[in-house]
Amino acid sequence: MFHLSASPSHIEAVTALGHALSEEVRTKILLELRIHPAYPSQLADQLGVSRQVMSNQLNWLKNRGLVVATREGQRVSYELASPHLTHALDEMLKVTLAIDPSCCSCAEHCGCTPGTCACPCCVGASEECHD
Repeated sequence: MFHLSASPSHIEAVTALGHALSEEVRTKILLELRIHPAYPSQLADQLGVSRQVMSNQLNWLKNRGLVVATREGQRVSYELASPHLTHALDEMLKVTLAIDPSCCSCAEHCGCTPGTCACPCCVGASEECHD
């Protein structure tokens, strides 16, 4: 298996990602954006936070290169900055499932034993299983 060397800039980037994930609203934003791009007002409503909090957190994530903003007329949508980040977040969901299988409620949706099958929920690809 090929492993990248961890340069100082890699370490800084991984630290920034860890810092982003250390705050619950930012984690929820990143996990939501791994599924699809979204508008700030939409994210604020889905996550139950004020528009101001959402704006501040999206700015924080954008300034660290984790999300990108795209102007669409008068609106701005946000998405993850890289498909690699989407993959990394999916892998983190798998790791959390391995650590604590009870965090998955897929048994309610598909009847499997959490973490033991290849259903979309168990591999972290289904929004309905991780709401």
